[in-house]
Amino acid sequence: MKALHPIDPTLPTDPAPEQVWYTSYGSNMDLDRLGFYLRGGQPPGAARATPGCRDPRMPARSVPVELTGTLYFATESQVWGGGRAFYDPRAGGRVLARAHLLSAEQFSDIAAQEMYREPGARLDLTGALTHGRAVLGRGRYETLVCAGQADGLPVLTFTAPWAVGDVPWNPPSAAYVRLLAGGLLSAGAWDADAVASYIAACPGATGRWTEPAVADVLRTVL
Repeated sequence: MKALHPIDPTLPTDPAPEQVWYTSYGSNMDLDRLGFYLRGGQPPGAARATPGCRDPRMPARSVPVELTGTLYFATESQVWGGGRAFYDPRAGGRVLARAHLLSAEQFSDIAAQEMYREPGARLDLTGALTHGRAVLGRGRYETLVCAGQADGLPVLTFTAPWAVGDVPWNPPSAAYVRLLAGGLLSAGAWDADAVASYIAACPGATGRWTEPAVADVLRTVL
C-alpha cells in the first residue's frame, strides 16, 4: 500500500504559484476521467462532453491524501444522475482524495469546466491562498479551498459555498459510486473494505448505500 502524501496545514505564501496540487475528492480521482478534463471529449457513460484544457498534459504526479472535513452528496448531477460529491472543509471528519500535480493554468481550466464556464482565463487564487477559502460564485463548484501545502505547493480544490447541513442530501448513482471507488482504489492507499466503509458513511450515501452494496460495485472495478 502507498503511504499518504502529508499535507502541511500552513497556508502557502506564494500568491501566484506556477504549479499546484489539484486535489480531487470526486470523479477526477480517476486518471482516465481526469484525462477528459485535460484533453477534452465525452467520457464513457457521461451525458456531456468537456472542452479540455489549453495544456492537455497529464499530471506530473498523482498522490493519495486525506483532507480534514466531510464528503457529502447533494443536488442532481447532469452527467451521472444522482447526487454530486461536495466537500465541507469546516465539518469534522476526513475526506479521502487524490492530489494531482498540475500547472495553475490547468487547475484554472479544470475549475472553469466544473463551473460550466469556458476555460481560458487564469483564476485569481489570492483569496484562497490567503484565507483558505474564496467564494467566486453561488454555483456548486465555484468556491475554492486551499487545504494547506505539500512539497511547498498549494493543495487546492473546489466545492459549493454551502455547508453539509444546508442542503438536502441526494444519493449518488451506481455509475458515480463506481467511478469514485475506482479512483480511490487506484490511488493505492486504501483497500476495498476501507473504500466501501468510507463511501457508505458519507452523508447522502448513508441509508441508500450500505457497505455490502458499495462492495458489490467495487467488484466491477477490481
